[in-house]
Amino acid sequence: MPHKPDTQILRLLFWESTIRCNLSCAHCRRIDGDEAARSDLTTAQARTMIDQLAQLGREQPFMPILVFSGGEPLCRQDIFELIDYARNSNIRAALATNGTLVNETIARRIRQSDVARVSVSLDGATADVHDRLRRLDGSFEQALAGIRCLKDQGVPFQINITLTKHNAHQIEDVCRLAKSLGAAAVHVFMLVPVGCGQVLAETDILSPRQYEDMLVRICRLEARGDIEIKVTCGPHYERVKRQQGLAKSHTAAPGADPRGRTSRGCLAGLGVLFVSHQGDVFPCGYLPVNCGNILHRPLKTIWRTSPDLARLRDTDALEGKCGRCGYRAICSGCRARAFGARGNYMAEEPFCAYIPPEATR
Repeated sequence: MPHKPDTQILRLLFWESTIRCNLSCAHCRRIDGDEAARSDLTTAQARTMIDQLAQLGREQPFMPILVFSGGEPLCRQDIFELIDYARNSNIRAALATNGTLVNETIARRIRQSDVARVSVSLDGATADVHDRLRRLDGSFEQALAGIRCLKDQGVPFQINITLTKHNAHQIEDVCRLAKSLGAAAVHVFMLVPVGCGQVLAETDILSPRQYEDMLVRICRLEARGDIEIKVTCGPHYERVKRQQGLAKSHTAAPGADPRGRTSRGCLAGLGVLFVSHQGDVFPCGYLPVNCGNILHRPLKTIWRTSPDLARLRDTDALEGKCGRCGYRAICSGCRARAFGARGNYMAEEPFCAYIPPEATR
């Protein structure tokens, strides 16, 4: 049965704080250029969004985490004013950055704002691999310099990597590098072919079989316990861990459900929302299904009454092999990839190699 709107808990709100960015990465979800930044939410409008989030959070058992994302959030001049405003509203903030703009001064300001964790993207363990995907020579060394500034200031940080054919062979190296840098975790993003990533997907996206093999490989890396590893946009990872006999409980990371509920694959619209730089609300940053705009409808109303969000929460409504899969309650497939492939976010996950026994009967 679908979850009732009044019991649905928002865990993470990702806010595209600006469309502006100093890089043009090959796998980026954004399509618009920096000129679109003129339609970014104003400071006053952003404060209104934070107020709406705080109101929703006060009616839940715990307050959601607000992830300041982009674009590149450090391109936004009032970013620290807004992070401080969120903190004063009892909302914990996280920051997602490419790291290249982080210097000693910025790192100190991040620490003063009490940011829960900073995620820095490294799409390879070497400059040649990372810089190719980031489309900027020197971006690897710049990101490393930013990471060292964060470490010097005692700011908790994690490494994010988006897996493609180009960098998959370096996953172990990235984990080793992250540990040596003092990262709290490595978050592995499986490429979703939207935005600029649609072009990259034609040549560099992993096939369903390669995708499955990589999830098994990551599962075994996680089992070593060298560093915390989390897979994002790879919902069948929860199935793989169970099939490998390696599913286990972990200490809750920032943004996790403190009540210790079972892990879940796709959280789009279930525990996660994405707000664009213009205030439009989407189930996640990769699923272009507009559920409303916070300038016209309160976030709480959108969260609780959107028909699209309600449908996404109903695993019994999944179609194709996803609808017949015994793992659908913990996986549900990537709804964004389903939408990208078939124009239907409830269709079966197109990058899943698993054939459930239930689907062959």
